[in-house]
Amino acid sequence: MASEVGLSREALSKLTFGGALRRPLESVYVEADTPDSLELRCRMLALVLPDDCFVCDRTAAWLHAGDRALAPNEHLSIPAISCFRPSASGRLRNALADSGEREIRAGDLTTVNGIPVTTPLRTAVDLGRLQKTRDLRLHGMDTMLHLGQFTHQRLLTQVPRFNRRRGVVLLRVLAPLADAGAASFGESALRLRWYDAGLPPPRTQIPIEIEGRVHYYLDLGLEDLRFAAEYDGEEWHGPDRQIHDDERRDWLRRQGWVIVALRRSQVFGQQQDAERILRDGYAAALARRPGAVSADMSPTRRSVR
Repeated sequence: MASEVGLSREALSKLTFGGALRRPLESVYVEADTPDSLELRCRMLALVLPDDCFVCDRTAAWLHAGDRALAPNEHLSIPAISCFRPSASGRLRNALADSGEREIRAGDLTTVNGIPVTTPLRTAVDLGRLQKTRDLRLHGMDTMLHLGQFTHQRLLTQVPRFNRRRGVVLLRVLAPLADAGAASFGESALRLRWYDAGLPPPRTQIPIEIEGRVHYYLDLGLEDLRFAAEYDGEEWHGPDRQIHDDERRDWLRRQGWVIVALRRSQVFGQQQDAERILRDGYAAALARRPGAVSADMSPTRRSVR
């Protein structure tokens, strides 16, 4: 289509690099200031999706939830479209698609603006068992749960269906930890580090009221112990927010809260030390409450691993 109006691949690359265009999907371009919408995502997918295929996995999550489904910086490198065929139909082979064959039931598929796509529930199960890392798996299930189209219990009832299938062992561990309250990839990963540290199950999005009105929410924590952890991602907690974050947390500490704030380097990578930070914060909160009983951390830790 671009060549028909005189735009070469080189010209498209220059316009994208210069910020005039963006490329949400491989080989699909839109003007940079075009507002994201479900209709736009479907129109883009319709340009490249073969008739006998359905969208699944990460692409389905993006179609259902938009950029919320993406991992940090994923928008900078365009992943292949997760585009599969029903079992016995053969794999789609081209440079655009991450493809294969997958057993599918009628109830596993829905249509979104003319695009066949796995339902949020089936997408959650597939993400929970087929993604490369634990962080991606938990984040995928969190994101689909957040849509509110199925309950956590409904997700758990689907797990036995995939017994003996690839990825189901870790799915059995992670699905019980899924939580609709996680607002970002970083928050999902931080909650997983929380469980790795052996701490009691946290509540997500803890409301903080001042004079009867909720002013903000803490990412996750234990209300009765007044202990909370927050993920300070670069997008929402950059240098321009530092003073506000410090003032807010200082006020909370004066109210008796123990707050630990973790940056990306403390949650991700080989040098991450989130588990130590969380355990230290939990111990500090317990020290303020001499009557509190420490949780037995070993079983939780083993189960998440």
